[in-house]
Amino acid sequence: MKALQRSNRSEKRARAAGVHPVDEVLPAGKLAVYGMQHVLAFYAGAVIVPILLANAIGLSTDQLIHLINADLFTCGIASIIQSVGFWKVGVRLPLLQGVTFTAVSPMIAIGLAAGGGTDGLLVIYGAVIVAGLATFFIAPFFSRLIRFFPPVVTGSVITIIGLALLPVAAADATGGAGPTSDPTSGRNLAYALGTLALIVAIQRFFKGFMATVAVLVGLVVGTLVAWALGDAHFDSVNEAGWVGVTTPFHFGWPQFSFAAIVSMIVVMLITAVETTGDVFATGEIVEKRVDREDIARALRADGLATTLGGTLNSFPYTCFAENVGLVRLTQVKSRWVVASAGAIMILLGLLPKAGAIVAGIPHPVLGGAALAMFATVAVVGFQTLTKVDFHDHRNVVIVATSVGLAMYVTAQPQVAQAVPDWAEIIFGSGITLGSLTAILLNILFHHVGKDFGPAVAGMPGDSVRLDQVNQMSRTEFVDTFAGLFQGPRWMVERAWQQRPFADTHALRRAFQDALFGGSAEEQRQLIESYPDLGSRLVADGIIGEESLRDQSSRGLTHLAEPDQEALTALTDAYRERFGFPLVISVRDTPSLDRILAEGASRLGNCERQEHAAALIEIAKIAGHRFDDFLREANPIHSARTRTPWSSQR
Repeated sequence: MKALQRSNRSEKRARAAGVHPVDEVLPAGKLAVYGMQHVLAFYAGAVIVPILLANAIGLSTDQLIHLINADLFTCGIASIIQSVGFWKVGVRLPLLQGVTFTAVSPMIAIGLAAGGGTDGLLVIYGAVIVAGLATFFIAPFFSRLIRFFPPVVTGSVITIIGLALLPVAAADATGGAGPTSDPTSGRNLAYALGTLALIVAIQRFFKGFMATVAVLVGLVVGTLVAWALGDAHFDSVNEAGWVGVTTPFHFGWPQFSFAAIVSMIVVMLITAVETTGDVFATGEIVEKRVDREDIARALRADGLATTLGGTLNSFPYTCFAENVGLVRLTQVKSRWVVASAGAIMILLGLLPKAGAIVAGIPHPVLGGAALAMFATVAVVGFQTLTKVDFHDHRNVVIVATSVGLAMYVTAQPQVAQAVPDWAEIIFGSGITLGSLTAILLNILFHHVGKDFGPAVAGMPGDSVRLDQVNQMSRTEFVDTFAGLFQGPRWMVERAWQQRPFADTHALRRAFQDALFGGSAEEQRQLIESYPDLGSRLVADGIIGEESLRDQSSRGLTHLAEPDQEALTALTDAYRERFGFPLVISVRDTPSLDRILAEGASRLGNCERQEHAAALIEIAKIAGHRFDDFLREANPIHSARTRTPWSSQR
């Protein structure tokens, strides 16, 4: 909450100056500190790809150091291109660029197929350069596919990215992946949880600048504690040179293999999906609308950075999901912070000793901070999924299947060995498999064949679907949905005029707009049509099944005599005071005592205020009845959300 308040203050200042918070240029000191925080959060992920590749294809230690320097140097340039932008290149959002993990397995395969060592590296660079150029030129065409990325897809992809990265954070928290991992170590656990606890404590008890650098403080303090206890080592600082400049084609001229190029282009297409998800996630966080041209600019930056990477002895680039979580956690939305992080990375790429200091952060400390950042990415996915119409069971299938498959290969990475070589690139990454699954299922369910829409009314076997609702006559529409309200039908008739409805959310909003758009006289007539709470007419079913369902949900149809007398006294006093019945959405009120207390408190209001309050309660009641329609029309959804009333019926 405090982070949001800090963000709001900053945004107010920026907007007062006519500048979006994304474009706000912060003071140099803050840019440096915030930028360093991004670098520290990003560093381990940035260097892991060259480390894995060098070990796999047999490069020497000196060659590995050069790869790391080149990687950091190019990461910095790529991040500036993406965040600052020029012409139609760069999305101009706070997105840091890093080497994509998706490319690791294919690059290792390409390098080994070419004989390993430097020979293999040159073939990799040839494929990277061509794939980067291909990505740059196909960016505008890929961006036209944005209609295939509705919230059900982007929300799934963002959620998958966050969840799939959590095992990486957990591995760091246990001491790092591989032989250094020791989940039974109390020290590793203490460093990880201590760092995480410090970040949480700073977010809770501090505000302003201190809270926005919580991750940076956690990493620095955690590292200092580990160093004091002898668990952080900086021996590599003495061994590293003062200056290390990467030059184009340091290892020789690139070699071009058709098979390697095709493989790398496939990698970049898959990476484009991940980039699209990251751009949407960042757009959600910074509250800036993302359109087709934004995706094209982001992908052009990916392509240019990848081509530059192949030239400067690095690898394919994409938006780094780790730093998306950091933006969400700190609420620092300025893209110039990422630009400053890019400048710092260029400096680290030129100063191996500085990079060696950063490399000294212990894995458990980094893992503790990463747990918070990666989980925050998943939370952004959850927020995006709240826009999805889950009454449409097709969307449930899309999200459940894509997330399930992503977690399957994330938890069991050896599954990739069970598929043909060409499929390893897909099954080797939970993010890749889950993202592609979400996209393909969305196309299958929503774009192939006639889209009937979700069932919105009726009973299983005789349900009314959204496309049928859009084709209904006024009379058919009113007869179908009149039960949402008591008495008059003018609200339903006016909702019919808002056709066609894109989804059930649009249909629900149409009823709300019609309700609150009526005249005072029409609204008063509607309010007077609602029965008294606890009325015998309701209990006997005379008023209608909907009212019986509403009031029985809180036991108002079978009250004990003292409770009945208390409720009757309240409703009589209310009607005498205002001239219309006390309307309360009892399904939103946990007990009779709360109903009595709320009704008594409202007796002191003026009539105009109670008129408005009654309309709000009527909208809530209609919302619950609309949910009843959806449950009865969709048996799978009904089974998941069955209430005591529905089970009794």
